Amino acid sequence: MLDNLVSRQVRLKSRPHGIPQADHFEIVESAVPDLLEGEILVRNAFLSVEPAMRGWVNAAQNYADAVAIGDVMRAFAAGEVVASRNPDFAVGDKIMGMLGWQEYSVSTPRAIRRKVIENDLPLSLSLGVLGINGVTAYFALTEVGMPRPGDTVVVSTAAGSVGSAVGQIAKLMGCRTVGIAGGAAKVAACLEEFGFEAAVDYKALDFEERLASACPDGVDVYHDNAGGWITDAVLRRINKGARIVVCGTASVASWEPWPTGPRPERHLLNKAARMEGFLVWDYEHRYEEAVARLASWVRDGSLRYREEIVDGIGEAPGSIAALYRGENFGKRLIRLFPA
Repeated sequence: MLDNLVSRQVRLKSRPHGIPQADHFEIVESAVPDLLEGEILVRNAFLSVEPAMRGWVNAAQNYADAVAIGDVMRAFAAGEVVASRNPDFAVGDKIMGMLGWQEYSVSTPRAIRRKVIENDLPLSLSLGVLGINGVTAYFALTEVGMPRPGDTVVVSTAAGSVGSAVGQIAKLMGCRTVGIAGGAAKVAACLEEFGFEAAVDYKALDFEERLASACPDGVDVYHDNAGGWITDAVLRRINKGARIVVCGTASVASWEPWPTGPRPERHLLNKAARMEGFLVWDYEHRYEEAVARLASWVRDGSLRYREEIVDGIGEAPGSIAALYRGENFGKRLIRLFPA
């Protein structure tokens, strides 16, 4: 069945410094090779777009090796097995993994994150609230943030796919939740869709005053997806024993040269607070635990989500830059084939 099958791929054309733009990528057609023993062929239905992709292609030091020039863009994707030479995968299996920005992926089990078994829920969720975003929210909050009932939990980029899940999970754990988002529409979504008790627009001229008003008893847990001056404002309001989860740095335009700004060390010391970086890869061995709990919350309506789905692989090259411009509203996905 692989005879004459062609797959369109998005490859990295040049190395960005900062936020990757559409012209850093190119779309090429490539013949799909015959499968070797142990390999499977996946037709990707959805491609994921992540803020972390910025780090995956930049020259600056990162937790993962940079995507090489000329390689298919590293990305999570979800799709269906259409050919298999691996006894653990059958034609028709739905899977999710690091399959790249391409229409068809020839893969080994090493690249597969999981078989998608939630057949009653949309496959697209395996890349969002039941995927890397939801799992990040779950473990970052519960294992690093360690919220207690009654805590005030502040979340930056709170209308996004990770932040919105963090806020809802915190509320399920008995916390008071405060979201930080950009613009009136996203602030409204935090309040009306995702159930935050308060939400603050970081674009407002009186942002710090609004933040103080939203956190009259200080901040016990801060889930930080933004960094920069937004985080500086939150850190001024932390309580003794606060836990700060560093999950993203969306507001920092460039990591080179080393960004400068307020130095929080003395403040952290005086408050006996803890600031800790979070990488979801450290929890791979517990992935199914998180997905099972997240899926149960989705089914009973406790955990709501938003998806923003665009069609066609041509949408991929400019999609990372669009994330950093704040254009997406919910989890950004690129649909290639019907699920």
